[in-house]
Amino acid sequence: MSAVTGASATPPSTGASTPTTTKVDDLANRDTFLKLLVSQLKNQNPLNPTDSTQFVSQLAQFSQLEQSTQMERDLSAIRKLLEGQSAATSGTISKQP
Repeated sequence: MSAVTGASATPPSTGASTPTTTKVDDLANRDTFLKLLVSQLKNQNPLNPTDSTQFVSQLAQFSQLEQSTQMERDLSAIRKLLEGQSAATSGTISKQP
């Protein structure tokens, strides 16, 4: 329940880590979330099962987190590309007589 939601609510990377580390962290977060979710389903009380609405809500939160993380990666890549173009443009302009 809250443990699963808390595990999936890790903040996205700030871009300070290398892309390889970010991918490894993302995989670890996904694995942790899925393990907790499966454990929750296996160990729920059969006489009082988890509410399906809560289950769907947790999956939606996880999906939202993944989309936010991907958007952060995409924006970081765009920023680096624009910084590179800006540096190349300013270098070209300053070299002209």
